[in-house]
Amino acid sequence: MIAEKVEFIFNQFKHDSTFVKHHELESGHINDTYLVTTKNKPYFILQRVNHNIFKDVPGLINNKLHVSLHVKEKLKHLPQNELNRRVLSFVKTKADQAYYRGDDGNYWNLMYYIDNSYTYETVKDEEIAFEGGKLFGEFLNLTHDFPVSKLTEVIPKFHDMSFRYAQFESALNSASKQRLDHAKLYIERVADMKEEMHILQHLKESGDIPLRVTHNDTKISNALFSKNNKGLCVIDTDTVMPGIVHYDFGDAIRTICNTAAEDETNLDIVEFNLDYYKAYKKGFLEKMNDTLTPTEIDYLPLAAKTMTFIMALRFLTDYLNNDIYYKTKYQEHNFDRAKNQFKLIDSFTDRYNQL
Repeated sequence: MIAEKVEFIFNQFKHDSTFVKHHELESGHINDTYLVTTKNKPYFILQRVNHNIFKDVPGLINNKLHVSLHVKEKLKHLPQNELNRRVLSFVKTKADQAYYRGDDGNYWNLMYYIDNSYTYETVKDEEIAFEGGKLFGEFLNLTHDFPVSKLTEVIPKFHDMSFRYAQFESALNSASKQRLDHAKLYIERVADMKEEMHILQHLKESGDIPLRVTHNDTKISNALFSKNNKGLCVIDTDTVMPGIVHYDFGDAIRTICNTAAEDETNLDIVEFNLDYYKAYKKGFLEKMNDTLTPTEIDYLPLAAKTMTFIMALRFLTDYLNNDIYYKTKYQEHNFDRAKNQFKLIDSFTDRYNQL
């Protein structure tokens, strides 16, 4: 039945391809994403956007389209085949819409699949870290002149620390005694770190750090690489919206410099890799240095700690809320993710003065 449904939805879009099969890509926490194989290439990526999480899906898809077109205009000097590998390209529906909405209320969008491309869940060497820094830095550089007022804030207060603390405190009031007792050590740590974790938010609110177009989910798995490990394309732009550069830099460092997957349960192998940090920052600044202010550069190290913390806080909050936000594979999955991120913070703190 699912194959028939995917084929039906795929055929609501304008293309000249014949559906053969689909394969679910399971790397994301929120949306359902399928690789659609067709009789002849190109293949496609079909995505169901989770409208329970994203309340303005048309705004979200328009964000993706407009930013993609802006980047394409900046790179129009490239040959067409190269341009198609460097920027996401979207397919409109037969009704000439950017998305298809099914009778069940679900929203779908379709993109061309970038062939011969690769993703990494974790970074294995400094070359990937450096190329990742260049790729995300280039994305921010190419969009630095895009007017943020034209973007929909698809998840209001997404990285707002005060908001995340309020969610956490609400979860404390409704959580079961069993989960509160289980998470007691980490609940205390959240309270201890509150003042430091608000520094970037205060700088943003005061205007000392400017608003920019930001990706807001710059984990390394959202970067496509060529077979020779060169950065190709930034993907999963669902969360593109106004933000500060530290959101993107910090979240990238969170995943790139973790020596293990974010749900690794053996905390002995979760460490902050300083060499990967240096490599990523070198690549990032190679593309971004001319557009960053001195204040933005000064606070890049704190961004790494802050964005790791905010993910730890969100995983812990969801655990206390009985796992209502993130997809989980087992009962303690969110708690394991939270412990993992706190261990990364500890390792980061040990190396902080070197940064």
